[in-house]
Amino acid sequence: MKLLFKQRFFSWLDCYDIYDEEQNVVYTVKGQLSWGHKLVILDARGNEIGMVREEILTFLPRFVLTLNDQEVGEIKKELTFWKPQFHLDCKGWQIDGDFLEWDYSIWDMDGNEIATLYKEVISWTDTYEMHIHNPENAIYVVMIALAIDAAKCTRNS
Repeated sequence: MKLLFKQRFFSWLDCYDIYDEEQNVVYTVKGQLSWGHKLVILDARGNEIGMVREEILTFLPRFVLTLNDQEVGEIKKELTFWKPQFHLDCKGWQIDGDFLEWDYSIWDMDGNEIATLYKEVISWTDTYEMHIHNPENAIYVVMIALAIDAAKCTRNS
């Protein structure tokens, strides 16, 4: 399964769509301001299915991932000097790659690739692509990608 979204200058109050290869809207992401920031994820019918919520009382960016009102994991930026690294606590998955260039992969505990995410320049704007091996994992991958993108734009990180 391949999902795509166009580069935008990140705004917590933004709203944008995530598409499949046929340009059908699969998810809509809406930013909300509250005590901390939230990105709400809606399915194609407009039903809220997930949320990425920033924890504000932390030294480094940290985001809680929620699916159908259940907390399913978190992702937090690690303190490093050279390139950004993230610790993922979701389904026992691991994440690694070049986060500044939007080129990274997600694996399960056994080393099986769950998804690859990268940026492709195909027009005046960049298009972010998510190649997800099992469609059942799509919402998790989307939440992880949104959290990483938000962390890059939060606190001048």
